[in-house]
Amino acid sequence: MTRKPFIHQPLVPGDLTYPVYCKVRTRPSDTIYPAHSHLWGEFVYSFSGVIELQVAGALFRVPPDYGLWLPPGAEHEGFNRYESLHCSLYLEPEFARTKGLPSSPCALTMNAMLRAMLDYLKSSPPELPYTGEYCRLLEVITDQLGLAPCAGSYLPVSDDMILARVLSYLEDNPGDNRSVRDLAALGGTTERTLARKARNELGMPLSEWRQRLKVMHAMPMLTSGEKVESIALDLGYSTASAFIAMFRKLSGITPDEYRKRAD
Repeated sequence: MTRKPFIHQPLVPGDLTYPVYCKVRTRPSDTIYPAHSHLWGEFVYSFSGVIELQVAGALFRVPPDYGLWLPPGAEHEGFNRYESLHCSLYLEPEFARTKGLPSSPCALTMNAMLRAMLDYLKSSPPELPYTGEYCRLLEVITDQLGLAPCAGSYLPVSDDMILARVLSYLEDNPGDNRSVRDLAALGGTTERTLARKARNELGMPLSEWRQRLKVMHAMPMLTSGEKVESIALDLGYSTASAFIAMFRKLSGITPDEYRKRAD
């Protein structure tokens, strides 16, 4: 029997007493987030799993170490392939404006202090009414969000037919290590043209995009308990050490550290 997807019901702020509200929740795999919008802005941060949201015609895929900011009124819908634990901060529109949050959707880069404060929210889920100490913590967090650099989508997509064909193939085959020349042939173009399209459309070399893809595929495998050596082989690495070095370079932590943080 096929399991029905979980339908996420959007949550709205409580009694509107506070300018910012926090919700921490776990969602099972195959959760659907129907298209919706709300008057308050929303910042979404995933402690484990990858956030995938369609916002204003753009696809945002955001792993841990990044967060997604949705300004007030931005219609969005989404889906998570794997079980996830995440929090949402809902910000009153004027409060968000005074904190300097962007006027358009974007991924925000999290620094170590922000991650530590968000981890605290995970370990101490908020209860209404908020204490003065908790309100001050939320204000410090939103101060830092206003200063966080915008990063766009962690794993951008493209409407270019040739590049989209190559990216789709790589998403289905993350462990395929064929050369850029071979990928270009798959897309019916030249190596130079494919490299140019990747830089122009994705904002990064295709090699970096492929590494980011491997990181995103590795994350749910790590949280499910698979061995690092097995994951490395599945993602096309001949040794676990090469995979660990790549994962640490892109995420700032080792696979085992990521697994512990998610647990």
